[in-house]
Amino acid sequence: MSTETRKSRYTVLKVPAYPTPEQAQLMEKTFGCCRYLWNQMLSDVQEFYAATDIHYIPTPARYKKQAPFLKEVDSQALCAVHQSLRKAYLDFFRNPKVFQYPKPKTKKARKDSFTVYCRPYHTGPSLRLTDTGLQMPKLGLLQVRLYRKPLHWWSLRSVTITRTKTGKYFCSITFGYEAEPPEPVAPTPARTVGLNYSMARFYVDSNGHSPELPPRMAAAREKLARMQRKLSRMQQGSKNYEAQLHKIRLQYEHIANQRRDFAHQQSRRIANAWDAVCVRGDDLNVMAQRLKGGNVPDSGFGMFRAFLRYKLEAQGKAYIDVDPYAPAAKTCHACGHVNENLPARARSWVCPHCGEELLREENTARNIRDFGLMAVTRQPGVA
Repeated sequence: MSTETRKSRYTVLKVPAYPTPEQAQLMEKTFGCCRYLWNQMLSDVQEFYAATDIHYIPTPARYKKQAPFLKEVDSQALCAVHQSLRKAYLDFFRNPKVFQYPKPKTKKARKDSFTVYCRPYHTGPSLRLTDTGLQMPKLGLLQVRLYRKPLHWWSLRSVTITRTKTGKYFCSITFGYEAEPPEPVAPTPARTVGLNYSMARFYVDSNGHSPELPPRMAAAREKLARMQRKLSRMQQGSKNYEAQLHKIRLQYEHIANQRRDFAHQQSRRIANAWDAVCVRGDDLNVMAQRLKGGNVPDSGFGMFRAFLRYKLEAQGKAYIDVDPYAPAAKTCHACGHVNENLPARARSWVCPHCGEELLREENTARNIRDFGLMAVTRQPGVA
């Protein structure tokens, strides 16, 4: 394959960071300056648009005279705020149904972050990864724990520092490299699987298999419920209340890490085992309103779909979106008859046309696979 077909690819390593008290103080200043600059830019864009009907985003240099404290932090972090706001507007105008209009940022956000880009100077790059840590402008040498060494052909592009509500710091280090695109794999019925979301079993595939939910995930949720009950009996604003609230935040973070790890494991297993995966593109927010009695967004199925998509695309395999309004649950996979009188709560049913006994979730998963394969074969240029 020629070098003209090589494309830029990116890899992100998220590692914990251990700043010194002086570095943590400078990080807090940078978080506040970036938040202040975002809100000022957003306000000025809205005022300028109301007066001239034109979108114009001022540069960070315009605000340094009226806010001298912006000079104390890294200028690259402020420039990244300008680029992020510009991208947020472009995404919103390109697809307003998917992206929201930019909103002001507050201190009560789930996490604070700022980004520093690697820009080569005549004295060397502004960011540098060393054996003992990460060399950054203004901050100096920041101690990080690398769980994976970057490959020699990777080039450092940017670093995003994040602080969670629990007071932990993380560095998302982005590397770029040139790579040849993978050879596309043609989906076949024997190597294609369909996945159907299940509240009780996370998902059911077209072969009737479901993942085993780790017992530790249920134990962690039960522990969170006990901690919340204990918090409800405490006086708000007391030291014990604040200490218990911090423990609950740590438990929430632990559950989120468990959910993310489970989604990575399942998506990797499916991406390696199959050449094509068909998943119905359900809106989980709409599903949560329709399916009362279960926490659909907390299941992590949306995150699982995103992980599965990029892992399949990295191997040249197909991730097939199936129309969410297709009658997958009401259609008999054996004869194709659509049962319009199927009750919504029926877990199993008998096809009135062919007499086949069907389990609702497994039958839906098989129909999702069949609908996805039909959609691919109908595309132009596909045999």
